[in-house]
Amino acid sequence: MSIVRYLTHPQVQIDPDVPVPQWGLSPVGRARTEALANAGWLASTTQIVASGERKAIETAEIIAARLGLMIEIREAMHENDRSATGFLKPAEFEAVADQFFAAPHLSVRGWERAADAQARIVREAEAVLARHRPGDVLFVGHGAVGTLLFCHIAGHPIARIHDQPAGGGNCFAFAREGRRVLHGWRVMEDLGT
Repeated sequence: MSIVRYLTHPQVQIDPDVPVPQWGLSPVGRARTEALANAGWLASTTQIVASGERKAIETAEIIAARLGLMIEIREAMHENDRSATGFLKPAEFEAVADQFFAAPHLSVRGWERAADAQARIVREAEAVLARHRPGDVLFVGHGAVGTLLFCHIAGHPIARIHDQPAGGGNCFAFAREGRRVLHGWRVMEDLGT
């Protein structure tokens, strides 16, 4: 059975003066990813596919270097487009994110609609999986679109109750054949157990 995993990048270096897609991993996020890459449970992975955002690429590169794989970058796997608001302080961001998930067919403060972001991430994942290459697949991306993909695979309506735990560096997995969820969100440190 081929396993498909969707991993969200862990902690980033927040800089309000830098566009969010250009944020890189923080030292904590980098250390968490290095520990994950050395854990060994990704040994059957043959494809690593990342969003074009810097934090996702950095996460994927650390894992790919350990596994001796190249990464494929798919620009359309980016996080939901929030450029209309730019950086928001944490409390305000969480309130807008709540609205994003609660009203998937509406644009909240100019953000990409959740329904559109879901259609985009599902299209990207299915394009990769349609190649039917042997081995496991690791997608490296972001929390909101990852949650939207999880909702689609699991057959759940879009809702924030299905969002990843805080902090990033979480993963869900499903069987390529039949798209059956194998496990919901787990923090990266708990994946090999």
